[in-house]
Amino acid sequence: MSRIGHAHINIPAAATVEFKDNVVTVKGSNITMTRELKEGFDVTIEDGVLTVVRPNDSKDNKALHGLYRSLINNMITGVTEGFKKQLELVGVGYRASNNGQKLDLSLGFSHNIVIELPTEIKVETLTEKGKNPIITLSSHDNQLLGMIVAKIRSYRKPEPYKGKGIKYVGEIIRRKAGKSA
Repeated sequence: MSRIGHAHINIPAAATVEFKDNVVTVKGSNITMTRELKEGFDVTIEDGVLTVVRPNDSKDNKALHGLYRSLINNMITGVTEGFKKQLELVGVGYRASNNGQKLDLSLGFSHNIVIELPTEIKVETLTEKGKNPIITLSSHDNQLLGMIVAKIRSYRKPEPYKGKGIKYVGEIIRRKAGKSA
């Protein structure tokens, strides 16, 4: 039984949701997101409450039931509030700067890493003296935002011995003891 799939979604007043020809369309202030669902799935909207209904109890449909409910919920949250993720660069000489949609990272390699970000993502970098640089990424598309953050993080994952690398703000790195003489 999919517990997530059976949960209802309350639609806020700032968003409108339409379901037609297996396509869910969510409209916000000036953002429109669409997602195509598998044949047979139905979305019912009654009194500001959205429910996803699966066609039968096959294993594939049970798996997709919760997925579609979560994706639609993320679309509604994205057009009303948006999503924001923050990364912290921990390490001597690690720097980040942005120029428009280009993010320039200095991570201890022989060269800087320049990442061209999609237009849906807004980037801000904050560098204060005596503190680690912080990269703030925000978007209305949670899936795209997560992929970009994972890509940036993959350049220098946090390592357990010194704690250096790119980590989420507030993330705790489990430290290991070094060599014992």
